[in-house]
Amino acid sequence: MLKKTYKVIGVMSGTSLDGVDLAHIIFTIKNDKWDFQILECETISYSSEWVNKLKIAVGFSDGELSELNQDYTLLLGQIIANFIEKHKIEDLDAICSHGHTILHQPQNGFTLQIGNLPEIAKYTNQKVVCDFRVQDVEFGGQGAPLVPIGDKILFSDYDYCLNLGGFSNISFEQNGNRIAFDISPVNTVLNFYANQLGFDFDDKGQISKSGKLNPELLNELNALEYYKKSFPKSLGFEFVKEIVLPLIEEFHIPIEDKMHTFTEHIALQIALSLHNQSGKLLATGGGTYNDFLIENMKFHLPKMEIIVPNKKILEFKEALIFGLLGVLKLRNEINVLKSVTGAKIDHSSGKIFG
Repeated sequence: MLKKTYKVIGVMSGTSLDGVDLAHIIFTIKNDKWDFQILECETISYSSEWVNKLKIAVGFSDGELSELNQDYTLLLGQIIANFIEKHKIEDLDAICSHGHTILHQPQNGFTLQIGNLPEIAKYTNQKVVCDFRVQDVEFGGQGAPLVPIGDKILFSDYDYCLNLGGFSNISFEQNGNRIAFDISPVNTVLNFYANQLGFDFDDKGQISKSGKLNPELLNELNALEYYKKSFPKSLGFEFVKEIVLPLIEEFHIPIEDKMHTFTEHIALQIALSLHNQSGKLLATGGGTYNDFLIENMKFHLPKMEIIVPNKKILEFKEALIFGLLGVLKLRNEINVLKSVTGAKIDHSSGKIFG
């Protein structure tokens, strides 16, 4: 007999490197409809040493990656255990953890999320469901995005679900199928340039707004091959490091102009990615705090109602949905959609430890 209520902690670390998101969630299912309540939630920032390690890990050797995986699994285990102790959380069904993506090369049949080693169950003293992407790549899929099934189950009232994090990604229904894909880099690029000016990020988009548009750079960004591809498609940090940043660096213009132009690029690519430019769009992720970006999106999507939800959903939606993916795995139910990733089959993905 399957349970009707599940208590879990959803754990997510995104490519923008702002830290580990943790959300204590209660999921209930009634008449085949899922509901949720987000209780305690917080983001634990990385130390500057860890931020630097995670930034450069894309170039690590196999041996260095193995050591990093061990160290990061210990770090993540400690962060989760401290969260449980701090909030006196009891009777958990599972920790549902994404880990942190270091390499994402589905075209080569490979994706690596560190922090998903079996030891994580020992460090947290809990059952852990994790490593959700690998199986999908083995089935010929992109291994990403995985959030859309959560959009379908928990946020079906919206025409579009947009996440603005290290990358932007979109999810929507089309011809009875859930469609989703990564649109473009967002904070992976904007934070890179904000860091050069001595800031952790571009607060409310004020730096970007102060710059000027460079039409030539904008045209070259919009002409990148990725944007011509049809879905399913996904992006990893390799795309930023090997293609986007080298292109921007060819332009000897002020950093503010680079950021202004890239923000316009983000908004334009979002508008171009929508098959219908009216309706209700749920916007979540750290990028929603970038007022200049939201302003640009509204300019390019004048008929779209852009809805920014309450803070818990805004900041912890991905942790929430990885919590749901873990619950679906515990129930041996489908948690990855082939219509989204391009895999051969819908499937129930993830590993269970403990």
